[in-house]
Amino acid sequence: MRVALLSYRSKPHCGGQGVYVRYLSRGLAELGHEVEVFSGQPYPELDPGVELTKVPSLDLYRESDPFRTPRPSEIRDGIDLLELGLMWTAGFPEPLTFSMRVARILRARADEFDVVHDNQSLGSGLLPLRESGIPLLATVHHPITQDRTADLAAAPLRRKLAVRRWYGFVRMQARVARRLDDVITVSRSSAEDIANDFGVPAEQIRTVPLGVDTSLFRPSRTQRVPGRIVAVASADVPLKGVRHLLEAVAKLRTERAVELTVVTQLTKGGPTERLIEDLAIGDIVHTVSGIDDSELATLLGSAEVACVPSLYEGFSLPTVEAMSCATPLVVSDAGALPEVVGGDGECALLAPPGDTEALAQQLASLLEDPERARQLGEAGRRRAVDRYSWTSVAAATAECYAEAIDRARSGKGASTC
Repeated sequence: MRVALLSYRSKPHCGGQGVYVRYLSRGLAELGHEVEVFSGQPYPELDPGVELTKVPSLDLYRESDPFRTPRPSEIRDGIDLLELGLMWTAGFPEPLTFSMRVARILRARADEFDVVHDNQSLGSGLLPLRESGIPLLATVHHPITQDRTADLAAAPLRRKLAVRRWYGFVRMQARVARRLDDVITVSRSSAEDIANDFGVPAEQIRTVPLGVDTSLFRPSRTQRVPGRIVAVASADVPLKGVRHLLEAVAKLRTERAVELTVVTQLTKGGPTERLIEDLAIGDIVHTVSGIDDSELATLLGSAEVACVPSLYEGFSLPTVEAMSCATPLVVSDAGALPEVVGGDGECALLAPPGDTEALAQQLASLLEDPERARQLGEAGRRRAVDRYSWTSVAAATAECYAEAIDRARSGKGASTC
């Protein structure tokens, strides 16, 4: 099949969308399909044989200069003006404006593809493609309503209106999701949330878990660093629960020697930086960003414990990556995390989301019991190898493509895919 894989932004490392695009496109290509990725900035890293077509935005949220004002010479057309206007009025324009730009490209190249697969943009600009008869599917890792709820709960009263405005695109995403015949998601938990929050009929949702490169993310051959805790947070936002982990680490340091490494890009002068200062733990908390998969695997493999303190996760690639490294885990009992790791004590210890005291207790129990930690790590490695493979992800996704193409040719309605 000839596949157009769309992603409005594709952060190459430690970002779910970019990792998904890279490994899914690799798996599809290995199965013999022709894959072309269409992406806005930041662009993904792709394997040889997978073509990248850049769909540049104004890149208004680049890490080096977020919320920047572009030069007049950068404005190319009305879509650019729309993107700038939405940003200036506190909205987030990228899902909409990317969909408009990529639809313009695909309309001119419609005969070159058998199926179009959107990765989470759910922009209304895509709907004319579906109406023209091109099979159109979308992956929804989780409904962004969950992010909106967490951010609103954490925002002071004076900022709640601005937060609601930022998440204005979520209404569009729900409308578009309901118009699609096929929605792919990554866990049963996410499928339930998509049905409830977006109103997508359950029979239109197919669950295809994410995968891990078990040859790269593998048990470390060197000794783990005593007291090291590692966490991966793709964004410095309340949903990731980093605040509760920092508070737990502050408690732990009064009892034992610990250090925490968080893989994330902190907001300069933001609440996480301020909390580290308020807790006086800057000497034992380190942050890293921009590392590649090999460096991330080495870091995860060096930890005595990995922690995923999120208030919600639709799947959590870092969890599976830590499991694949045989690193014992403490994770929140939230969203899809119990589904990913199994029951409490199977491959990880669970803690109620947002419960700092419970998080500290579970981390301490693994740091104090190396044999139990080793057993959990080995069980996690077995689970990762047995259940989470990018080859199986690509094969299951290709089955959805084939069904969508068959329905488009026969004129039938939605299937259970």
